[in-house]
Amino acid sequence: MAFHIQISSPKDRARVFNLSQEELLSQVIEPWLVGRPFELAEYEWLPSESELKILEGPHLDNPDLAFGQGWSNAERKSENVTRRVLEEAPAPKTPDAFLVAAELPEATVAEMLAGQDATPVGWAEAQGRIDGRDPEIAAVILVVKRPGPGPRS
Repeated sequence: MAFHIQISSPKDRARVFNLSQEELLSQVIEPWLVGRPFELAEYEWLPSESELKILEGPHLDNPDLAFGQGWSNAERKSENVTRRVLEEAPAPKTPDAFLVAAELPEATVAEMLAGQDATPVGWAEAQGRIDGRDPEIAAVILVVKRPGPGPRS
């Protein structure tokens, strides 16, 4: 079986045919579920501004796709599985931590936190929340001072 998708926004529409389940998950579903912009069919899509339709059915050969009939053939031969695929998709992979090397770590942290509601916490509390996998923590950002040039002889 193959997946055929249609994605549309107020300005654009694209249809992609014959995706494998792995391609569908990595190229469309993962970014869709986290609301991250992604590129598909030479367009950039914002999930918050787009609609997605997923069909599952037989692989469509060139004659099935000719003369602009691909989507009509896909709809006729396939099942709309949009809701099922989105509900059954594995949780999106998110990184546990980010490492940022900076010349001035304090300035980098201040820039990242500008306009945010930030509360300083001690390392013991932070470590406890990280180790306990506190569900309110989305990521940990570690800012380290970039090593400078070594001593001169």
